Amino acid sequence: MNGVLKKLVLATLALGLSMGAALADDLKPFVLASKGAGTVADKAAAAKTALQANGFTIAGSYSPYPETTIIVVTNDEMKTTAAKSENGGFGAAQRVSVTKVHDEVQVSYTNPTYMANGYRMAGDLPQTSEKLKAALGKVEEFGAKGLSASKLRKYHYMFGMEYFDEPVILAEYGSHEEAVKAVEANLAAGKGGCTKVYRVDVPGKKESVFGVAMKGGDKYMDDKYIMSIVDFGDLKASAHLPHEMLVTGNQVIALYGRFRIALDFPDLKMSGANSFMKIMESPEAIRKAMVAAAGGKE
Repeated sequence: MNGVLKKLVLATLALGLSMGAALADDLKPFVLASKGAGTVADKAAAAKTALQANGFTIAGSYSPYPETTIIVVTNDEMKTTAAKSENGGFGAAQRVSVTKVHDEVQVSYTNPTYMANGYRMAGDLPQTSEKLKAALGKVEEFGAKGLSASKLRKYHYMFGMEYFDEPVILAEYGSHEEAVKAVEANLAAGKGGCTKVYRVDVPGKKESVFGVAMKGGDKYMDDKYIMSIVDFGDLKASAHLPHEMLVTGNQVIALYGRFRIALDFPDLKMSGANSFMKIMESPEAIRKAMVAAAGGKE
């Protein structure tokens, strides 16, 4: 092998190794913790016990549809990092799902590193990742081919669609306290088909995040309908739910659906049987429901 050819071969190998390393570093939105025989109720109860034993606080839980339970957790690292981040309340909690799929029950959770970068937080939540792994396990990451941290921090699905820093303003009030009180009352009343799953207050800031269950006459804002379209893989991404409303200062805001849904399902096709085209009306339907829940006006 002459010198030029040898250098070309070595350069090609080096490029292949560097590309492989880059792909290995890409992040996916969900983590499969375990799957096996059992019931959703038993697995959810065991997950809650393990999470609390590893320093997590259970902020809330709900069942968006049969054989599925969502558990929302927070801890000091999440809340402290949220306090250092603009609109960091969106990342002040992580979601754990327990879903029956055929004869097995899957336990999964949102990938803290993925979410921290997607929500442009001041840190990657390494302790939270380790504690979720210790509490629930880690088999594999799933839900996308993978995105780098740098791409996640400037993520949007495609040209003309929203970024993280383009939230929807749902309502404005005279003070933070007035806004929180109004959201609590409206969710308790089920305004817009929205009800409260959890609330996490960000320490040292006038910022509170609410997890919102959505169910109503308009199927395009309904948790069950949306997930029936987008969550069609063998590994279930139930931990996409619930959506969030953030009270920051005197404003109530939300991440627009074209960002919030796409962030968790970045590989979803634009058209076809299971595609964004099938839920094209959902971002606006979700926004309108949340406006009602926030006490805002169209």
